[in-house]
Amino acid sequence: MIVRKGHIAARAGFTLMEVLIVVAIILIIAGAGGYIMMTHFENAKKDMGKANVSALEVQVQAYRVRHGDYPADLVTLTQLGPNGEAAMIESKMLLDPWNRPYMYEPHSLHPLTRKPHIYSEGPMPGTPGSRISNWENNQ
Repeated sequence: MIVRKGHIAARAGFTLMEVLIVVAIILIIAGAGGYIMMTHFENAKKDMGKANVSALEVQVQAYRVRHGDYPADLVTLTQLGPNGEAAMIESKMLLDPWNRPYMYEPHSLHPLTRKPHIYSEGPMPGTPGSRISNWENNQ
């Protein structure tokens, strides 16, 4: 019987194919995670826009109670009162989460609630369903 002398080569690292597969898997997971994260960020911006529109509506109603009429524009809410009262809101509240000004129509009153229209064009202006409005639950 002949005994062969040979040695089994010890494996010192990964092959190029193994490394490429692992990198591809990591890229797929990172891409999916990035997409999901961006979706959550956009939803958070929409929620922030809704909260801001509600807060602006409350402040507009408070202004009406104090002064007898709705303010001419939202900038009025950022100014000091006639007797030195603090401003009702900070000027940074006049911008929506997409850095566009909130729209305010003091003479356009809802037929049922008689509240003026306050809205943001949302993430994609002009796109149906993008607008965030204080009337959206009342229509």
